Amino acid sequence: MKIISWNVNGIRACEKKGFLKFLKTQNPDFLCIQESKAHEDQLSLELLSPTWGKEILSKANYQSLWSSADQKGYSGVASYIKSDLVPSVKTTFGIGIKKFDIEGRFIIHEYKKNAQKFLLYNVYFPNGAAREERHDFKQEFLKKFLKHLQKKIKEGFEIIVVGDYNIAHKAIDIHDPVRLADTSGFLPEERQWFDSFLSSGFVDSYRNMYPNKKEKYSWWSYRSLARQNNKGWRLDYICSTKKISKKITKADILSTQLGSDHCPVLCEF
Repeated sequence: MKIISWNVNGIRACEKKGFLKFLKTQNPDFLCIQESKAHEDQLSLELLSPTWGKEILSKANYQSLWSSADQKGYSGVASYIKSDLVPSVKTTFGIGIKKFDIEGRFIIHEYKKNAQKFLLYNVYFPNGAAREERHDFKQEFLKKFLKHLQKKIKEGFEIIVVGDYNIAHKAIDIHDPVRLADTSGFLPEERQWFDSFLSSGFVDSYRNMYPNKKEKYSWWSYRSLARQNNKGWRLDYICSTKKISKKITKADILSTQLGSDHCPVLCEF
């Protein structure tokens, strides 16, 4: 099973920068994108139903599912699922909390095939930087989402949470932890939430595999040649419950992949 997560910062712009070529080359079972910034009626047929066959009646290689914000051009998540896996997947949009769901922040896939089953959460966590009320919104989101996940764990689900968490967890995950200590995305209360999240039964797949690997980031500002100088943050994660984490054979950050201010992250198990 190969899962990729990528904040594309606008799928229509990313399409012009090689998104479909990336999907075809990587050939993941699930590709989860964040900040799609589009409604389905704004998208090309190629984006909605990627098909590599040249014949008119060729079967689509992927099915795409979209959870868009009520506000056009804002937020949103989408998932691409290999067509042969679709019968094994039940999908839910949102977690039942309206103020979060109207911003298109969640798609949940329940996968069951033979002995393998899990819940896959594709999530775009809020950015708390804009205004004080958005900081409060983010804190409420973190608290309620963790409570939701803890309930699912108690119900016996194995879970994978992928997406743009908008949090750099540790000093190793940010290029200048001292100067940025009071910056949204690296605030003490956000990092403490991440500690609580992991303590509740989750494992950071990349950091678990590479506990001391430095200067591996997934987001760079468009300003001041940040990407060229690798002045970045690790904001994008694939975290799973411990039973799944023990099966993970590969975790990576695809830092050379262009098309967005974020790069994709992946895991295989």
